[in-house]
Amino acid sequence: MIKCERMLSEFFELVKISCPSRDERKVADLLFSRLEKLGLKVEEDQAGKAIAGNTGNLIALLAGNVSGAPTVLFTAHLDCVEPCSGIEPVIDKGIIRSSGNTILGSDDKAGVVAIMEALRVVTEKGLPHGDIQVVFTVSEEAGLDGSKHVAQSKLKADFGYALDSSGSPGEIITKAPGQNQINVVVRGKTAHAGVAPEEGINAIVVAGKALAKIKQGRIDEETTANIGVIKGGQATNIVPDKVEMACEARSRNMDKLAAQTEHMKVVFEETAKENGCRAEVAVETAYGSFVLEDNSPVVALAVKAAESIGLEPVLKATGGGSDANYFNSYGIPTAVLGVGMSKVHTTEEYIKEVDLYKAGEYVLAIIKAAAEQNKTR
Repeated sequence: MIKCERMLSEFFELVKISCPSRDERKVADLLFSRLEKLGLKVEEDQAGKAIAGNTGNLIALLAGNVSGAPTVLFTAHLDCVEPCSGIEPVIDKGIIRSSGNTILGSDDKAGVVAIMEALRVVTEKGLPHGDIQVVFTVSEEAGLDGSKHVAQSKLKADFGYALDSSGSPGEIITKAPGQNQINVVVRGKTAHAGVAPEEGINAIVVAGKALAKIKQGRIDEETTANIGVIKGGQATNIVPDKVEMACEARSRNMDKLAAQTEHMKVVFEETAKENGCRAEVAVETAYGSFVLEDNSPVVALAVKAAESIGLEPVLKATGGGSDANYFNSYGIPTAVLGVGMSKVHTTEEYIKEVDLYKAGEYVLAIIKAAAEQNKTR
């Protein structure tokens, strides 16, 4: 029922709109208008103000025409990573890429377009459906900022789906990690590197000693850690008295996350102390993990809908975070669906044309399957 040509046209239109995190105004205004024309009640929340951006999350509702069906939420994010200005999408042998030195923007315009096309078909055909809630978030790429600050009181869904994963349509993410941000400042002592180096304590060297002891990378199948950013030093003739590091730890097991975080904190602090200086370690919870049972309503419905259109449902765990982490924490069980985006966050990003259309078909199939269910919440 979906119109492939229409989907492709809208996808090309949306990816050409520059929309880095906190600057999604143009694409948000366009989608606000289109959602209203489809008969949805649309609001913009105040997340933009909370994150110093120019746009809030769009929260829309299409009232159902059947009773007893669950309210289903569909979400995708509006922002892209850089470079996203001047994108020119091209198709070559069924593969959509950017023609220049930019990303493509299928992360996450493929999800946006899939949701929009399913809504068009539902409204044009007058198909049976329960209440459908749509949330287009902002600043996802900057740290899930939009979903973190979404107007929770406006969320009314029984369960939901975030269309924001690589993997072909039919892939269903049911487990995702929580993440802690670990920011470290090692404070040494400055001195002239040529005249009196023995009077200084080199903060970079001390940090290096700590890093040599820290477990990082793949810790186990559920847990990872990374030292992402290091800044320090002024000049080669000055013993550096300060080095800053931005680190993270992730795990789908919150006890393991706590243990890895504590390990990193202790190593930094003790190594600094052993070397006559100090380490200041600040830990911030970025988001929590989620696990959805295979027989839960949100997963069971996704499996049923996939099978109804000939997709093979594949349940998977991921090591990445998404807006679904926050929606789950708000009490709305939310699975992440594959839309076929590949090599995201690089200039080699691409999506198969057929996967773009399948994603739209999949959203439509979920809406149809939900309309046939009794409300279970």
